[in-house]
Amino acid sequence: MNTLIKAAFAVLFSTGIAQAHEYTVGSLSIGHPMAFETAKTANVGGGYMTITNSGASSDTLIEVRVAHLPRIEMHKSETDANGVARMIRQEGVEIPAGETVTLVPGGLHIMFMGLNGDPFEVGEKISATLVFENAGEIAVVFNVEERTAGDRGTMDHSDHKMSN
Repeated sequence: MNTLIKAAFAVLFSTGIAQAHEYTVGSLSIGHPMAFETAKTANVGGGYMTITNSGASSDTLIEVRVAHLPRIEMHKSETDANGVARMIRQEGVEIPAGETVTLVPGGLHIMFMGLNGDPFEVGEKISATLVFENAGEIAVVFNVEERTAGDRGTMDHSDHKMSN
């Protein structure tokens, strides 16, 4: 079996097929909302998922709500020519018609802010509401998963510059 196929199986089985979950609202499908475990001292955590729009017009994710967290933002990570990473706050995430947008570490993602000593732990479920401009609201659950050495999600946000 070639290395690429082995790697694909490793990713598939390490994330756990049983953990995969999907939600639908209007023409949007939200696939596998998840977050990585955080350090006990972390004040922020990231949220990731795929959003597929099978409709004829675009939609926009305009808000994410979690009852017990004071602030949630949508960000896009970028690295400049000098290698400095920064996060740029997004007012929304457009989901073009007929396309899939993937929120991943190091790219578009959700920032859960204000953990204040309540870290995300493996196996935890974070109930959230996604609010879309056209499709409306949908309740989802972000599964908290373990980081592995191969995750791009091992990125530390402490060196990022925050900007609007």
